[in-house]
Amino acid sequence: MNSKTGNTIKYPIGIQTFSEIITQGYVYVDKTEHVYNLAHGGKYYLLSRPRRFGKSLLVSTLDAYFSGKKELFKGLAIEKLEQDWAILPVIRLDLSGQNFSTKKNFHECMSYVFGRQEGAYGLDNKGEVESVRFNKLLQAAHDQTGKPVVILIDEYDKPIVDNLDNPELMDYCQQNLQSIYGVMKSNDAIIRMGFLTGVSKIGKLSVFSGLNNLMDISLMSRYNDICGISESELHKYFDEEIQAFAGKLKISKEECYGRLKEQYDGYRFSDEETEGIYNPFSLLNALYAKSIKDYWFETGTPTMLIKGLKKTDADLSCLENYMAKASVLSSANADSPDPVSLLFQSGYLTIKDYQPRRDAYVLGFPNGEVRNGFFDCLLANYVNQKADTSSNAIFDIKDCLMEGDAEGFMTRLSAFIANISHELQADVEKDLQNVLFVICELLTNDKIDIEAERRTSNGRIDLFIKTEKYIYIIEIKLDGTAEEALKQIEEKGYAAPFASDQRQIIKIGVNFDKDTRRLGEWVVVG
Repeated sequence: MNSKTGNTIKYPIGIQTFSEIITQGYVYVDKTEHVYNLAHGGKYYLLSRPRRFGKSLLVSTLDAYFSGKKELFKGLAIEKLEQDWAILPVIRLDLSGQNFSTKKNFHECMSYVFGRQEGAYGLDNKGEVESVRFNKLLQAAHDQTGKPVVILIDEYDKPIVDNLDNPELMDYCQQNLQSIYGVMKSNDAIIRMGFLTGVSKIGKLSVFSGLNNLMDISLMSRYNDICGISESELHKYFDEEIQAFAGKLKISKEECYGRLKEQYDGYRFSDEETEGIYNPFSLLNALYAKSIKDYWFETGTPTMLIKGLKKTDADLSCLENYMAKASVLSSANADSPDPVSLLFQSGYLTIKDYQPRRDAYVLGFPNGEVRNGFFDCLLANYVNQKADTSSNAIFDIKDCLMEGDAEGFMTRLSAFIANISHELQADVEKDLQNVLFVICELLTNDKIDIEAERRTSNGRIDLFIKTEKYIYIIEIKLDGTAEEALKQIEEKGYAAPFASDQRQIIKIGVNFDKDTRRLGEWVVVG
């Protein structure tokens, strides 16, 4: 369904209510065949997807369907599939907008969530524990209608995710949620279906220990596109808009598709080869504004993820093409030495490939928006600067490299290194390597090629940079001298493979002081 007002399409940016999208003429990418399959294919489901991926809209669509609002589904796939359209009582618990930062907040928020549902059945159970309120609510919904109850829980895991860096409070929330969600098992006979969404599967086994038949559809290929927008859906629903977008950018429609794909596509939620999925929030914002920017990352800084990375000895250069067992993708906590679980479940990494012989997934950044935004944020946190400040400094460094200004480059690089947080791990060398790697990732573009730890037959070059006119070979000596670093470049013959290259070769030897965590003197030759 592609709705327009005049010649302008209406984009449902930030709108999570199915009825509003349909009745107000917003464009709706039809997911109702999935709704039908869920309704007729099982009883208890769990779906995890990153934030801003349309989970709440899916829950709202299920709500409208089970409430028998047939008129809202006119012209959609489910209209031809469903013959019954039974009206069932729906209990919808939305935890997404709540704040679970303290024990008191947890109970206040859960009281609010239950209170919103109890009024429909004439209940007022404030003051009672949440599990009792849930049980009474379920019984009332069934007794007053004589029909089985549908339970929809949006962001079931928010109390846990909110407190990943507070293990005590996280455990408290998890125990309470286990009691609440356990009510579904004892009321199984009167439940028609239960559908739960969340960002992660954190704590799934303990939170749902009583629901032995819970079906996790998060990585099922048939539900790969249940949220988000696939490549084929982009062409089906937005082709005219892409044409207009291309006109504004003064490029071909095919090139416009390519730029959108590079920036927002790339998510995969299956071990089978499937279509890549676009982040719907970013894609719709880009189409509305006719501008390719980092929309998704602007809606929330992954503070908890950054803290986790900074507390571990994670090698950031390994995040692309990271090999992970299935168990790594479904479990995460604040104390885990491996931050990959959090990165995957939060949408910063996605599945690139599956190797059945190893029963392992190959992970990587889904697209340019996530990759660049992640490194921007990571660098700002490593060097204690605002993201926009560090971004401006990166632009200055690029200019220096393009102009052959080795002294200017080193001065700016030294300023970055001087700001490395002293709250980081004790392994100063690993911190330095990570910061250099992040800087390299942000500097690399179609005109600048940078490698940290470049392998050669005689060793590794700490920093190797190529531009249109210059080649930089940089060696950093920890607690040594700049002269010693420069001597290593010469003795190891790092420049020899480029002797016939027409570009100017610039060699830089640098000293790094572990105690002060700063670059010391440097020597430039070339």
